[in-house]
Amino acid sequence: MTQPLDLDEGQRTELKGIRRTAARRMVTAWEAPVFHLTVEVDMTEASRAKVVVPGATVTDVLVLATAHALTVVPAVNVHVDGEAVVSFQRAHVGIAVATEKGLTVPIIHNADQLDLDEIAERRRDIVGRARSGGLGRDDITGGTFTISNLGMLGVTRFDAIVNAPQAAILAVGATIRRNVWTENGGGWRPIAELTLTSDHRALDGAIAAEFLSALKSKLEAPV
Repeated sequence: MTQPLDLDEGQRTELKGIRRTAARRMVTAWEAPVFHLTVEVDMTEASRAKVVVPGATVTDVLVLATAHALTVVPAVNVHVDGEAVVSFQRAHVGIAVATEKGLTVPIIHNADQLDLDEIAERRRDIVGRARSGGLGRDDITGGTFTISNLGMLGVTRFDAIVNAPQAAILAVGATIRRNVWTENGGGWRPIAELTLTSDHRALDGAIAAEFLSALKSKLEAPV
């Protein structure tokens, strides 16, 4: 006769603080009807930002490009509130940050009105305070769009969960050198896959595709 396994009893840990809030938002987001679109972006120009603006990172360029893309396609810069859609004039871009207490999303407010060095300065401030536990309520509220970048961890592509009540979130994968052929010939280029998760209640495929096209154009433009 097979004897039952002698397993240690599991230790129960209640979800608190950031993890509890994140869990509640994840459940809300999971109920939303979402779809995913992915584009490949040549990150050559985005990578040069570290030379053009000392202290800037690719994440800063992503925030800048995203903010401008949201002004080009404002239909993405919205919240879903029940059966209503709330539109915003300014782009308040959140950055997903992993901390010891859980995932948090500090916000760079009015990102569409900032230049790259200003965004870099604010990103260093809020990410630093996120990891040290020094964020205030204003730092984590009012976001209209979120970027989740796992490229630095070697993840090539993933689908992020919408940060409710926002209508969309951008997942950024690792930049990998690939042999790319165009009408001008071929060559090795640094390519990243960007995936947009969209709430279908507020956005349709055409709008999401238009946003990704605007974002791609901005990222591939000369710094």
